[in-house]
Amino acid sequence: MTSIKVPPLGESIVEATISRWLKNEGDSVAPGDTLVELETDKITVEVPSVTGGVLKKRFASEGDVVKLDQLLAEVDEKADGGRKEEGGGRSQPESKAVPLAPTPKPVSPAGKEAPRVSPAAQRVAAETGADLSKVQGTGRGGVISKADVVEAKPSAAQKPAAVAPPSSLRPPPSGQRETREKMSTRRKRIADHLLESQHATAHLTTFNEVDMSGVESVRGRVKEKIEKEQGVRLSLMPFFVKAACMALKQFPVVNAQIDGDSIVYRHYVNMGIAVASDAGLVVPNLKDADRKGMIDIAREIADVAKRARDGKLTMDDLSGGTFTITNGGVFGSLVSTPIINFPQVGILGLHKTQERPIAVGGKVEIRPMMYVALSYDHRIIDGQQAVLFLVRIKELMEDPALLAID
Repeated sequence: MTSIKVPPLGESIVEATISRWLKNEGDSVAPGDTLVELETDKITVEVPSVTGGVLKKRFASEGDVVKLDQLLAEVDEKADGGRKEEGGGRSQPESKAVPLAPTPKPVSPAGKEAPRVSPAAQRVAAETGADLSKVQGTGRGGVISKADVVEAKPSAAQKPAAVAPPSSLRPPPSGQRETREKMSTRRKRIADHLLESQHATAHLTTFNEVDMSGVESVRGRVKEKIEKEQGVRLSLMPFFVKAACMALKQFPVVNAQIDGDSIVYRHYVNMGIAVASDAGLVVPNLKDADRKGMIDIAREIADVAKRARDGKLTMDDLSGGTFTITNGGVFGSLVSTPIINFPQVGILGLHKTQERPIAVGGKVEIRPMMYVALSYDHRIIDGQQAVLFLVRIKELMEDPALLAID
């Protein structure tokens, strides 16, 4: 009997919710078959069977909250779920002298061996119209996984199925004044995490504004060349990531973390980038962002943002962050107070760039301006340090040449 337990879920995640069982008790399973899907506040984890046999018992139900390393199910390796006598329902005795013939593998109409597909991959294929016969499986034993289907593009002859918008964006049913919907596990976890951040930290926010003329001028000169030669779109975010990394070196307490009655200073920067998706907010991070150049930062931001939207992030992407940047400006936000991504102690909020009249050298000029905000944990970051950190961000962004001097 093989025990199937809750696998490691990532840094600081100790529990998950069973969102769906894909196998019932008594079902035959093969190595690599997904038995159950677990949902955390960050990603959905598929738990596969590590052996073939029959799923004998499930120890939790859909909707149950399970802890790390908790027993989920047992698989009987010696049982054969497909070998039963017709009519009587009794298992046929197995002869030790004559080996059983191998179970024939399913074949496609063309005579080729049909690919094995995980249930999650089948669901995504139905939504996107992907042709599973043209998808190369990278899972254990060649199983086609959800990630394989997401990566594959449907052919021109196929028309992807329409994907329903999030419930919060759907029009209300005709004639109904109210509708009630159960909060998803991920949304509940996000809510708990944000409340924990508010309750566990001494939250304070300081503001400043940045003249974006210098950065916009640089981007205007080089963005087309970089996109053509490097295949990377140079947005504003890489400039802010670079500026934040340099400012964090000057003010390391903003990159620190509280551990009991100690302060842990990190001499590296794993920069978290907040990404909004239909499933909720996720914060993948760029490992060692302080050691990377602008082009590499831009390339990694585009990569993690795409994988976040496609549901292909790994726990490594979501673990180990030291500081976070969130950009509400892409949605039109002019000013906001971001919530710290606990247990970090600081988060930089970016907003919409908007032309405004400002005083420059005694004259009124129209400049592209952006409000920036730093929310910080006042338990270890003093107001002076927070203000000077944000002033340093302003200085670096208003004179982009300084970003090349470290």
